Amino acid sequence: MAKTKTELREWISSGFTRVEDVAYVGLGLVLAVAALVLLVIVALSLGQAIMSANLPVKIVELLDQSLLILMIVEILYTLQVSFREHTLVAEPFLIVGLIAAIRRVLILTAEFSKPAEINEAAFHNVMFELGLLTALVLALVFSLFLLKRQHIASGDHA
Repeated sequence: MAKTKTELREWISSGFTRVEDVAYVGLGLVLAVAALVLLVIVALSLGQAIMSANLPVKIVELLDQSLLILMIVEILYTLQVSFREHTLVAEPFLIVGLIAAIRRVLILTAEFSKPAEINEAAFHNVMFELGLLTALVLALVFSLFLLKRQHIASGDHA
């Protein structure tokens, strides 16, 4: 009976692993297609902005989309590591969070670079959000530093 129970557990565990693999592959394909489509859109938008001499106006939007592509690629890398090693690694998630926070800081500062459009309440809200984002960036960088230090201490120079 004990052997049968162990075999059943192994069979169920193996089934869950296969489902996990299918989910990783499916998500990976969706993210890869999204990144490639977005890359084409950014390239076309960049070409149009250059041809119409409208690059200074479009640069914030292009930067936003480019950073979104970078986030998608980093999530795709996370999926790849999870698929290959069947473990969850924290570092790629921290990098995605860092990119997202920096992306938001850049967008906020670009949107509020026109002083005529800022009222006092909006200014306070933006300053508060920038303060929170700064704290978040510092926390994420510190976390990445600690993880890297842990890898070096354990002999894993990844």
